[in-house]
Amino acid sequence: MTSLPAQMTAPGDAQSWNLVRAARFPRLRALAWSGASLYASRGYHLLRARIPHGQISSADLSWESVASYPPAWWRNFSSAIRLSSRFVRDGFHALTVLRSGGLVAAVPGSIVTLRTGESQFRPTHHITRGTRPLHITAVPGGAIFWGEYFDNPSRDEVHIYVSADDGITWNVAYTFPKSTIRHVHNIVFDRWGDCLWLLTGDYGDECRILRASFDFSRVETVLQGNQQARAVALVPAEEGLYFSSDTPLEANHIYRLDRHGKLLQLAPISSSSIYGCRRGRDVFFSTMVEPSAVNTDRSVRVYGSRNGAGWRPLLSWKKDVWPMGLFQYGNAFLPDGENSTECLAVTTVAVESDDMTTSLYSVAP
Repeated sequence: MTSLPAQMTAPGDAQSWNLVRAARFPRLRALAWSGASLYASRGYHLLRARIPHGQISSADLSWESVASYPPAWWRNFSSAIRLSSRFVRDGFHALTVLRSGGLVAAVPGSIVTLRTGESQFRPTHHITRGTRPLHITAVPGGAIFWGEYFDNPSRDEVHIYVSADDGITWNVAYTFPKSTIRHVHNIVFDRWGDCLWLLTGDYGDECRILRASFDFSRVETVLQGNQQARAVALVPAEEGLYFSSDTPLEANHIYRLDRHGKLLQLAPISSSSIYGCRRGRDVFFSTMVEPSAVNTDRSVRVYGSRNGAGWRPLLSWKKDVWPMGLFQYGNAFLPDGENSTECLAVTTVAVESDDMTTSLYSVAP
């Protein structure tokens, strides 16, 4: 099992680059990329836009309706108002695009599935512990995975679910025994390693990064045991795995675990981080504003690197005035999936000026 380093060991990079905002879409949440197509939601309606090559503007993009999900009647009203939508955590929270053309998503209380050719998501699994997983992951062989994310004060056993029929039925693929973890943060497909990476939390040995085979016959703990192994965002690349720590108890950092098992601490970041993505060779992580005696920065930030070594903050937004316990932490969501465009999509929430807004940034060479 690899040990976490105590000091930063990777040099910085003076190469400059910029992100230029090309388009802005209020009340839209970016969820997932599929090549040049970006899926986003407005309340319980799912939209899609194809991002053209080259310079774009808001006027260049045409959002087409893909499907909708019929929530409880009262959520039709709460989701129409910005603050009430934040208060009750309305809308789609995760999405994965299947090779069949179908879609699987998470909404409050349910996993929902859209079959090819249909226009309405159907509930396929009722979530009884917690309200939703943080991410849903599909692999080329057709399997779809998500892990339970709930408060779990008694440290009960925690399940990872799998579907082998495009999200129609779900079964338990793997179970963490009682008193081993609190919950699952993320499951990430790694096409270079031909495996899954499991991220769990939240304290002591509950903080783990594990490598698993697709059938879970092999599950190996790679990192474990302190707050720097508490991670939600992990981005595979050919040279290794980039991940960011997610702790309110210590200063946070970006790391790289290379394909030979060597771990480098690449850069400090201003706060906890739960979203990351890759665009070509560019890698990005965002931070959030949450209660912490250590991480006192009141701005949401996006950090990026062109080569995996030189990292710097590229974007920032100030937390808005609304209480974060009720109306969400300040955050910048970075959509899942494979992005083949020249753009970075960012959805900001609970920040000044750009609350519940998706922005597209041209990544200048």
